[in-house]
Amino acid sequence: MSVLPPAAPAVVLADGTSIPRLGLGVWQIPDDDAAAAVRTALASGYRGIDTAAIYGNEAGVGRGVRESGLPREEVHVTTKVWNSAQGYDSTIAACRASLARLGMDYVDLYLIHWPVPSKDRYVATWRALLALREEGLVRSVGVSNFTPAHVRRLIDETGVAPVVNQVELHPRFQQAGLRAFHAEHGIVTEAWSPLAQGGLLSDPVVCGIAARLGVSAARVILRWHVQIGNVVIPKSVTPSRIAENIDVFSFELTEADMAAIAGLDAGERIGPDPDSF
Repeated sequence: MSVLPPAAPAVVLADGTSIPRLGLGVWQIPDDDAAAAVRTALASGYRGIDTAAIYGNEAGVGRGVRESGLPREEVHVTTKVWNSAQGYDSTIAACRASLARLGMDYVDLYLIHWPVPSKDRYVATWRALLALREEGLVRSVGVSNFTPAHVRRLIDETGVAPVVNQVELHPRFQQAGLRAFHAEHGIVTEAWSPLAQGGLLSDPVVCGIAARLGVSAARVILRWHVQIGNVVIPKSVTPSRIAENIDVFSFELTEADMAAIAGLDAGERIGPDPDSF
């Protein structure tokens, strides 16, 4: 009889729901490959899957969750409304379309993918997310790639803060000020591109820590995320790496390790600037 690996621990959100501390990101995974990646991840102990309408793989994600054999309520699924669908009515329609592609009655977390301040629709979009939550189509609502100014406007105009802000964050772009803002407002920081798209895997500081601990460079970086309190969603389609990436709860980095990684911060953004994108 096979023994399932332990699931990743969860963090409680401000609305009383929870999200796994480490999940699988499926950006750039084709729809035909997404189901297999999701099945592999769930069999390896993942319980969180992060997709988006613009990724074009919601159908594959939903198929993978169903084929995993796990009850739907044991898998935390996040998706996002894309920029072109922002606005109250169009966001409601976009969420329903995402649910249809996923083959699900609800998603656990629904995010505004980008603020797109030049269009000035993100407050109306946020009101739509709140309505979707009231209707039960989404359990929790949050944002992605929002700056403190964008989040403050949501709070000022609706009285409701997002429970999660998913942002680019890795040792070369640590966003300390944003993380402090999140902590003040009970918002969980979720990191996309947590490994800087592989750009940190040969860094001498990271590799030195990895060699001492006898683990991979990727696991060192993911452990750093966990220890500073981030939710993290590494992406992979390789079964061995999927299994390796979740194994970050069996060791700890020392204060010296954490200080050394803190020293890698260079303000180097890989993705777009949320103020202008």
